[in-house]
Amino acid sequence: MTYLWIKSLHVLFVMAWIAAVFYLPRIVVNIAEAGSEPAVKARLELMGLRLYRFGHMMFGIAFLFGLTLWLGSHVFPNVLPQWGRLGWLHAKLGLVALLLIYYVWSGRLIKRSMKGGVLPPARTLRLLNELPVLLLLGVIFLAIAKPF
Repeated sequence: MTYLWIKSLHVLFVMAWIAAVFYLPRIVVNIAEAGSEPAVKARLELMGLRLYRFGHMMFGIAFLFGLTLWLGSHVFPNVLPQWGRLGWLHAKLGLVALLLIYYVWSGRLIKRSMKGGVLPPARTLRLLNELPVLLLLGVIFLAIAKPF
């Protein structure tokens, strides 16, 4: 029963982090489009910075619960479900690493904007805004299907 609670909490915190992964780049797009409205830009930057910090906390907690699940399956192999071959897990973790890199990049764009730096064009940011959806689809497929 403890296993199911840990897994549920892992999924909950992953969902919270993914919400931040989806929304933070959207804030960056809005900052890029704010143009000459300093009050709007400042408010968006503050929102972005707070969301970036929140997302880091959610990722850290999700990581700890995921690590607990992984370690538990090795410490208690007769009690907890076995995952079989782990190629899917390595691929999934690779995609999660790409999502984390994308998230950190988005956060650095927020910080760059706060320091008066130049952001990429809004159109480019809009296109890159769709990348996490594809990566998340891969993560979900690998976690459910465990194809290899």
